[in-house]
Amino acid sequence: MARQLHLGAFMRPISIHTGAWRYPGAWPDANFSLPAYVQLIRKLEEGKFDAFFMADHMAVLNMPFEALRRSHTVTSFEPLTLLSALAMVTERIGLIATASTTYNEPWHIARKFASLDHISNGRAGWNLVTTANPDAAANFGEDPHMAHGERYLRAREFYEVVTGLWDSFADDAFIRDVASGIFWDPSRIHVLNHKGSELSVKGPVNIARPVQGWPVIVQAGASEAGRQIAAETAEAVFAAPATIEDGKRYYADVKGRMRAIGRNPDHLKILPGCFVVVGETQEAALAKRAKLDSLVHYESAIASLSIALGVDASRFDPEARLPDIPETEQSKSGRDRAISLARREHLNVRQLAQRLGGYGGLAMVGTPGQIADEMERWLGEAACDGFNVMFPYLPQGLHEFVDLVVPELQRRGLFRSDYEGTTLREHLGLPRPENRFFPKAAAAE
Repeated sequence: MARQLHLGAFMRPISIHTGAWRYPGAWPDANFSLPAYVQLIRKLEEGKFDAFFMADHMAVLNMPFEALRRSHTVTSFEPLTLLSALAMVTERIGLIATASTTYNEPWHIARKFASLDHISNGRAGWNLVTTANPDAAANFGEDPHMAHGERYLRAREFYEVVTGLWDSFADDAFIRDVASGIFWDPSRIHVLNHKGSELSVKGPVNIARPVQGWPVIVQAGASEAGRQIAAETAEAVFAAPATIEDGKRYYADVKGRMRAIGRNPDHLKILPGCFVVVGETQEAALAKRAKLDSLVHYESAIASLSIALGVDASRFDPEARLPDIPETEQSKSGRDRAISLARREHLNVRQLAQRLGGYGGLAMVGTPGQIADEMERWLGEAACDGFNVMFPYLPQGLHEFVDLVVPELQRRGLFRSDYEGTTLREHLGLPRPENRFFPKAAAAE
């Protein structure tokens, strides 16, 4: 069978665009409405999406409240709580939650994601991230914020601990023999006793091994450290290339790193974030994008630019070119993308802020056929394995993609017509990891 696209729905927490809640006909309260989420995820499952992807923040966004007052992302559900509820109203679509390795503990993460995997019958995924927002430090009694390099050292060890905890019990540990009164076999449990440079965790975790062995590991780093940890640990990557050439370079780089360390490149799916606006004509789609962008106020836009750059951009001349920006301990990839966009399109500070204040990354704006053409090109030229689709406003933008773009992709044989499996691993074509402490070969001897 020819390669097919994988599609995730990126909900941050509903739409990434600052103006989304103001768009005519949009649901202004969708980001904090369980009935809205239920309708949306059911529509995505109707469209056979691989996964529903929830972002998260460990603090209110680090921008002035006067600017933040215009943002619908100031309030949102905690992802694991929400996805546990959504697991009850869906059957097949994957459920990916973001959880930070910077301000969490491995034992909590292992137990929570194992629980979600059991509750959903094998549909959980963990988006493993480090926290770039320095305001999060004060919420967890940590000041100053952990340095970039240290965050990634902790994240790498965190991954080893969490996956080790998921392997605490052998798959066959629970006998449940009513006649003998034996519920489980003590020889089929492993105590981790991890002591590393960043973490000390005894274990075991007190929940059976997840349905999928491990929930699917997702990563989103674009920096040098982020790419390396993705190559070593991830099974799906939420990438952020702005152009197809950027996408091809990123794809070749990360897959090449996997080959170099002996991992099968097919065991990682690279899914760029893609902002999609659908119209009956290209002119209609462009008009929708222009209307959406016009709803972003400058005070919100310049605050978004400040977050991306890691500096206070309000002191820059709005009509001047972007000055040289030093690196900070915040997101290095976010800074690099903003600078690259400004240089590539010759944008002044005001123009760059307006773009980032709405959404400044990869966008496909056009008819269903044009969008399918572009997605097919990215897949065919080895720039991606699919996309994390971002919707411009809800519910209309999501419905337009499912009702118009998905059938066009299906007609071309680029996307499934129905789910072939029940777990997120099966949707993505990923193997179930063997238990490192109780391998099947040893059990058979």
